[in-house]
Amino acid sequence: MARMGSDHTMKKLIINLVPTGMIPTKEMNPHLPISVQEIIDDVLECAKLGVSIVHLHARETNGIPTYKKDIYAEIIAGIRKRNPELILCVSTSGRNYPDFGKRSEVLNLDGELKPDMASLTLSSLNFSQTASVNSPDTIMNLAKMMKEKGIKPELEVFDLGMVNYAKYLISKGLIDPPFYFNIILGNIASAQAALLHAGLIISELPPESYVALSGIGNSQTAMNGLGVIAADGIRVGLEDNIWYDQNRKIWATNRALVERVVLMAHLFDCSIAHPQDVRRMLQLTEMENGSGKESGESQYD
Repeated sequence: MARMGSDHTMKKLIINLVPTGMIPTKEMNPHLPISVQEIIDDVLECAKLGVSIVHLHARETNGIPTYKKDIYAEIIAGIRKRNPELILCVSTSGRNYPDFGKRSEVLNLDGELKPDMASLTLSSLNFSQTASVNSPDTIMNLAKMMKEKGIKPELEVFDLGMVNYAKYLISKGLIDPPFYFNIILGNIASAQAALLHAGLIISELPPESYVALSGIGNSQTAMNGLGVIAADGIRVGLEDNIWYDQNRKIWATNRALVERVVLMAHLFDCSIAHPQDVRRMLQLTEMENGSGKESGESQYD
């Protein structure tokens, strides 16, 4: 696990792309990928730059977030047809659909469509205008189902107490190492995008943990920079931040956000982890290079 002040000379940075999310709309940023094909194309383009994990949200044709596994299946199939190595993580968010059956539906995808990972938010929390309700029973049942299906939880942490809940799940045997944590800072009602907040949360993570840092809105760039220096990876994309600049004049694209992270990594002599590197780190199934894998120049070191 990365620690503040560690030697990162040989580190390979994990880049986790969050291309869509549940809140942004085309009206908020016209570059947001919403349709199945837009998401597939955007993900594949960013994969050439160094993305190894993709955190997927699906949308209906009218742009409304959806839990439906059939739409996720289209996205997963489209990505894997051209890049089978990418690590695909699906959302089990309860912000729009609190019902367990709907939240867990995507976990029933199997065979070539089975996701590698799935999000697991470790407590309830308030955002600026909405709430994400995650009852203890729901969290534990999602964790149990992921374990049964062989899907690695992507542990979402917005505050220190969520780390403690992860340790509770570990004590119950519901999640197994190695652990992958997304620390998402800057939300109005949880830990802030500050060095001490990040350091405290990282210091409390269990052994055998990999950690990615992110910030919401204007704090994304700073927290990504901190992640390059002090964590194992970063989370970046239009789900968390629709603007490229701090003055909120330039719409971001997922490509531009990933390019900036890659530049920061290179400035600190940090190489970029390939999906197969991350599969080994997280003990995920390693994928064969498919004959249909998309060709193109990559910024992987």
